[in-house]
Amino acid sequence: MLTMARIGSSQLAFPDFRGATRRIVLANVVAYFLLVVVGLIFRDRFPHILDGLSFIPGSFLHGALWQPITYSLVHVGIFGTFLELLSLWFMTGFLEMMGQRSSWVMGLFVTAILGTAASALLLYGICQVIGYSPGVRPIAGTFGAIFAMLAVIGVRYGETQFMLFPLPIGVKAKYLAVIYTLVAVAMLFTSQGIYAFAQLGGGLSGLLWLRRAPGRGMGFTLSERWYGLRNHYYRWKRRRAARKFEVYMKSQGRTVRFDGNGNRINDDPNDKSRWN
Repeated sequence: MLTMARIGSSQLAFPDFRGATRRIVLANVVAYFLLVVVGLIFRDRFPHILDGLSFIPGSFLHGALWQPITYSLVHVGIFGTFLELLSLWFMTGFLEMMGQRSSWVMGLFVTAILGTAASALLLYGICQVIGYSPGVRPIAGTFGAIFAMLAVIGVRYGETQFMLFPLPIGVKAKYLAVIYTLVAVAMLFTSQGIYAFAQLGGGLSGLLWLRRAPGRGMGFTLSERWYGLRNHYYRWKRRRAARKFEVYMKSQGRTVRFDGNGNRINDDPNDKSRWN
């Protein structure tokens, strides 16, 4: 749903082009021009290449496991791509301008991309169970991530005024998020139902990220947990070595005790010798 790209800023300039904003926008720009070149070289096979990179639930279930990531890099049409990338620039830049870390914004983007694909897959599975065919339409673009960022901005910065491009009409972010949610709900009952459902799933993923994600981003949290597990492993090795040493010293007629952290316990504080 590219109508979201009509959102503009009431300010005179876009946010700074840096951090996660620059990485996300440039990745999509490079992907767009690469596909343009591929289309010129492989004219006959180009539609099949696009289908292979776009997200098709049936293809994913048959082994196209890369599609939940690559579909977000597929953009068709220069005008729609321009509006989509402009929206990405504004949304991600706005979040970074408001103090969100680049890692946090990047985590939000990736979570929304995966959540959008997961929602489309869920609807596809439900339709298969009830015997209804939703139509095989490849899903492409970052519409779900854009909607997720709008939802996050609407919840966290709801009083911010936005301009509806190209109309000079100001709307608060929280109302804008509600409007686009209602539009997506209405689209559920059209031929674009799977697109709308996927978009709503992307928005929900963004809200879950806002509620559950750490302030420093998922990368920082994963690294902290990794170091915590590593330290836990080293402490376990220390305790095991301490137990083995206790058994060895006992066989030598000496008593040596260690605490739960593998540190030696000296029962006699006046004893300055190394062992009891």
